[in-house]
Amino acid sequence: MFYNATAIELSPGFVARELARVQIVAVAAPLLMQGKHFPKTPAHLSDFVAMGMRSPNTGKPYEHRMRNAAGKEAQISLDVRMMVNDPDALCKSVIMGMGIGLLPMAHVRRFIESGALIRLLPGWQMDVGPVSLYFASQKLLPAKTRAFVDFITGAFIQNGIANELSAS
Repeated sequence: MFYNATAIELSPGFVARELARVQIVAVAAPLLMQGKHFPKTPAHLSDFVAMGMRSPNTGKPYEHRMRNAAGKEAQISLDVRMMVNDPDALCKSVIMGMGIGLLPMAHVRRFIESGALIRLLPGWQMDVGPVSLYFASQKLLPAKTRAFVDFITGAFIQNGIANELSAS
């Protein structure tokens, strides 16, 4: 049974089972990067015009802090020319070459694989948190709920969904 391995007790009666981590990466259209230097550090992203995301809840721009595999962190300052509050709109504007963007790997993986986007700064990403399944405490968990938790957790592993969300 998968749910026992990393289920976290949140508050009395509730448990969260982490299924995957959501990571954001820097991307650009190949045409935008043609004839330009590629950024070597997160600080170099400020050399490019960027498309940005605004929180749909607060209306404020997101802060950008990237980390590499060695654990080094870097704050990013972007030259944002257009703000949106939808990752699909941001992705489409980046594909059209309007600027670079910071997007969830789940939104851009297929475009990177097809060549429509280039990943900038491989090895650097922003971890924005887990995708989790929340359910009642395991002590009182009905058999059908337990089977559902096992099914979802197994599907994330067997179908590689966690890897799809990861930038690694």
